Amino acid sequence: MFIWQNEPRRKARIEIIPMIDVMMFLLVFFVLISMNVIPATGIKTQLPGSAQPDHLNRAYHAVVIIGAQGRLQLEGKDYDLTTLGAALDELHQSHKDIDLVIDGDKGSALQDLVSVMDVVKSTGITAVSIATKKK
Repeated sequence: MFIWQNEPRRKARIEIIPMIDVMMFLLVFFVLISMNVIPATGIKTQLPGSAQPDHLNRAYHAVVIIGAQGRLQLEGKDYDLTTLGAALDELHQSHKDIDLVIDGDKGSALQDLVSVMDVVKSTGITAVSIATKKK
């Protein structure tokens, strides 16, 4: 009589350590990508420094960006001085408790700031701030 010596089958195992490594790699990858994508949505600016910055406590903040070459953006869309007033009027009508934050590049001209302030004043928005970074 011949007896077959069958070895017991080994159970398949799922190794979880390589899966954790892959998930951590994906997490780091998406965090790094999101950090680089967010600033690319508007004009890149270098904020001027201030020793005593204040925080705003309004319900709605609108951001006007003044670029180094006089380029203007409101809420991420390009405008010029003539169309900026109409856009600010629309925002003021839809949000009564609005403040305007002017995010100007360190290298932008003072005349650009004054021109934007004139347009803002004509729309009736009274709460205006200039964005700075703390020194």
